[in-house]
Amino acid sequence: MSYFNYQGQQIYYREVGAGEPCVFLHGNTASSKMFEYLLPLYTDKFKVILLDFSGNGRSQRVEAFPNDLWQDQGRQIVELCRTLNYGRVNLLGTSGGAYAAINAALAAPELFAKVVADSFDGEFLAEGFAAAILQERRQAKQDLAARQFYEWCQGEDWETVVDQDTAVLVQYEQNHTPLFSRPIKTIEVPLLITVSLEDEMLQNDVAAECALWQASNPLINYQVFAQGAHPLINSRAEEIASLVKKFLLG
Repeated sequence: MSYFNYQGQQIYYREVGAGEPCVFLHGNTASSKMFEYLLPLYTDKFKVILLDFSGNGRSQRVEAFPNDLWQDQGRQIVELCRTLNYGRVNLLGTSGGAYAAINAALAAPELFAKVVADSFDGEFLAEGFAAAILQERRQAKQDLAARQFYEWCQGEDWETVVDQDTAVLVQYEQNHTPLFSRPIKTIEVPLLITVSLEDEMLQNDVAAECALWQASNPLINYQVFAQGAHPLINSRAEEIASLVKKFLLG
């Protein structure tokens, strides 16, 4: 297994396939294992780099996640790409990983070729976000399939990881923590956003936000799907893979 050092922590990564490098970025409470069944759709064209964010999956555990979690994960991505020294790489982030991907591109645009941000909830948290997260996590802990997913991604200590993640997301709303280091519309690399109107995890009108971002920055593209569960990269796997390949290789 391969690791790189980030602020004294050992962060797990794995490389699969051949072609242009593309870092896949998992969502909150998940790990890079969530992409296992999707890899055949991408590894024919890309060298896929799978990353477990600090405190998740096979990466070193932490006592608590940082208050600026998604910005910190963006810094982890930057450190990984500098360590691997691939030149300009692509990023594909889903759900929480989409926030991390955009933050990485905002922080160090010179490292990245293109970015795909799938199934995230826009630039600002919806009112009541913390209460919704608390309810969703309580229900998930009572659901056998959700518990099995958590354990598959995190291991036996999954509940500690989930609780740490829940705590920092609740603090995001309570402390008014910025989700991004600067506005999305200022991004300097091509960005593709994919979102579903049927996504049960999203509370904001991300499609409307996308239209505003695109109007102010021609590097920003988006695709809205009428149907598709969270995240789209899983629920509409073949369509998203085709769209991603066309965007990244075009």
